[in-house]
Amino acid sequence: MLDALGPNIWVAEGGIVDFYGFAYPTRMVVIRLENGYLWVWSPVGLTEALAESVNELGPVRHLVSPNKIHHLFLSDWQAVYPDAALWGPEATVKKRGDLSFAGTLGDDTPEAWKGEIDQYRFANSSFLEEIAFFHRASATAIFADLSENFSEAFLEKHWSWWQRPIARLWSIVEGKGYAPLELRATFRNRKMAREKLHDLIAVGPRNVVMAHGEIVRESGTAYLHQAFAWLLKEDRQKA
Repeated sequence: MLDALGPNIWVAEGGIVDFYGFAYPTRMVVIRLENGYLWVWSPVGLTEALAESVNELGPVRHLVSPNKIHHLFLSDWQAVYPDAALWGPEATVKKRGDLSFAGTLGDDTPEAWKGEIDQYRFANSSFLEEIAFFHRASATAIFADLSENFSEAFLEKHWSWWQRPIARLWSIVEGKGYAPLELRATFRNRKMAREKLHDLIAVGPRNVVMAHGEIVRESGTAYLHQAFAWLLKEDRQKA
């Protein structure tokens, strides 16, 4: 159920969800903090087997939504782990008024995981605000929808003949790994976003995990230059 990605970090694959008629895989990340508590990013559908695997790692204390789309299973997890604090960006907190959040995520890292997991708020798109993360111990960058990296095998199996060209046109496939078109088209204040992305690249990510698509398990820095070429191209134009 859980695949170790590095020191004290695991990923778990969830089911496939329907997003406006397109099949999207789901994935979550579990990080064990230095105090032994578990930080769970973008929780997937909770099964008995998954709960057992997670419980073997330690007590769940933080449930994190990276953007307003990744909230579907928060209620289920909170019901099983009532001692866990809920966290999310402002858009998620507003969308899920039925839930009680411990805090709103921004650029400032909460004390609960400060020094272990860094975070970067990208609120540049009117379509989607997202918090990206970086786990220092494993050198892992974590994205929800700012990078989508579908394999041809997944598309062949789950996307219809007319949907697959859309994925390639939008560059949300391996070899590109871009953000979806609607997010890029509404992306403003790019200079500020590039500065944050440069800060993230500078720490030298080795792995890159995204919610949708193939995990990058080496050469993470090179992947980020590739996946965010649409954002970084202005740097090259000025050079």
